[in-house]
Amino acid sequence: MLVLFETSVGYAIFKVLNEKKLQEVDSLWKEFETPEKANKIVKLKHFEKFQDTAEALAAFTALMEGKINKQLKKVLKKIVKEAHEPLAVADAKLGGVIKEKLNLSCIHSPVVNELMRGIRSQMDGLIPGVEPREMAAMCLGLAHSLSRYRLKFSADKVDTMIVQAISLLDDLDKELNNYIMRCREWYGWHFPELGKIISDNLTYCKCLQKVGDRKNYASAQLSELLPEEVEAEVKAAAEISMGTEVSEEDICNILHLCTQVIEISEYRTQLYEYLQNRMMAIAPNVTVMVGELVGARLIAHAGSLLNLAKHAASTVQILGAEKALFRALKSRRDTPKYGLIYHASLVGQTSPKHKGKISRMLAAKTVLAIRYDAFGEDSSSAMGVENRAKLEARLRTLEDRGIRKISGTGKALAKAEKYEHKSEVKTYDPSGDSTLPTCSKKRKIEQVDKEDEIIEKKAKKAKVKVKVEEEEVLMVEEEETSVKKKKKKDKKKHIKEEQLSEEEPCTSTAIPSPEKKKKKKKKKDSED
Repeated sequence: MLVLFETSVGYAIFKVLNEKKLQEVDSLWKEFETPEKANKIVKLKHFEKFQDTAEALAAFTALMEGKINKQLKKVLKKIVKEAHEPLAVADAKLGGVIKEKLNLSCIHSPVVNELMRGIRSQMDGLIPGVEPREMAAMCLGLAHSLSRYRLKFSADKVDTMIVQAISLLDDLDKELNNYIMRCREWYGWHFPELGKIISDNLTYCKCLQKVGDRKNYASAQLSELLPEEVEAEVKAAAEISMGTEVSEEDICNILHLCTQVIEISEYRTQLYEYLQNRMMAIAPNVTVMVGELVGARLIAHAGSLLNLAKHAASTVQILGAEKALFRALKSRRDTPKYGLIYHASLVGQTSPKHKGKISRMLAAKTVLAIRYDAFGEDSSSAMGVENRAKLEARLRTLEDRGIRKISGTGKALAKAEKYEHKSEVKTYDPSGDSTLPTCSKKRKIEQVDKEDEIIEKKAKKAKVKVKVEEEEVLMVEEEETSVKKKKKKDKKKHIKEEQLSEEEPCTSTAIPSPEKKKKKKKKKDSED
């Protein structure tokens, strides 16, 4: 039996000397403890060496794909067909291809795997003529080449250029803003009205570069830069301008600054085109999903496209809002819903109510696009276009509220209400800025008089109520006093009647009452 063994240096075909020992699979490793023992089991019959790393890479990529390389085909035809022996292979798929194309019987079993492991452990002793240092160097070179091949590495797909380009673009924007602000402020002392008439910064600098001093606007032709109406307005403003006079040296310095602004602006447009082309070459699907600027910023923030591909969708969603995230976690508040992805066009055209939902869905689809661009073999943007169409359809359903609901009879579409965009942005109330009274003094005086009249009426009503209550209390008191007086009069009358009744027996001869008799008896008894 012959054994096909692939190394980073070349193809090796071994002849099995003692096939009986192969039957003991568990103890086969003992036969490969030393090179001497290994040489008693297998012997090198043929070794086909690779010329360079490129040839080795081509051979191994063919083996990984289950194909036969031209060099391997020649070796098998030359050595194995002549020997008329079965061939042991490590890959069953490769054995099937060899059997189909070359009509050779191939063996793949656990015994063959153990045999391959033993040969690999004593490879230096079994393959003469190959130094260990050369073998290690070829292994390292082939590993790097295979990694690049598997990732489809090429000079066009170097994402370092994107990182540098987007960083430079941001720096240019900052410098341009500073330069233009300085230019407007500087020339504004001489011709302040021009800044209000021309709002575009580049056109403003080109007008300055072409005309210079304010006096030259009357004779200057600005039809190439400005419309006729604006040009007429500029010339009219130049005649009645309130600006101060400046020297020629000042005008020269201002014109030099304008030249710098125009050159930087032109370079920025060129750099933006370069970034667009590079993004379409490296990450076409990401560019379709979120745009070249947002995609480039995501790659720059992660460091590279491969690092970005390792992030989860939730991480990509809040990438760029790390400070807000940790501040929210520290203070136990709501975490941010979006970071750099907020500037994507899909999130921008969504209403504030659905921004979080769309940013989450966009992050999930963007991660798929990133991984497809980083590890995929195809360089087309078909997947990005398809996913973007799905997101746009989902956005329309959210905005139109066309959500399915379950009714009594089954599923039915809910009636889509007419969409009315209600802005949640609060408008500024300028009424609080002024400290002056909003109404005239006459109105205020009339209002004060009315209020005083109302207060007086209320006070009069309260006084009337108090008087009525006091009168009621007095009436009650008078009634009580009259009742008491009547009682006193009755008592006095009763007392007078009693006195009159006592005086009557003394003057008349009437019979004394029994009560008086009792009193007389008591007096007599006491005297006795």
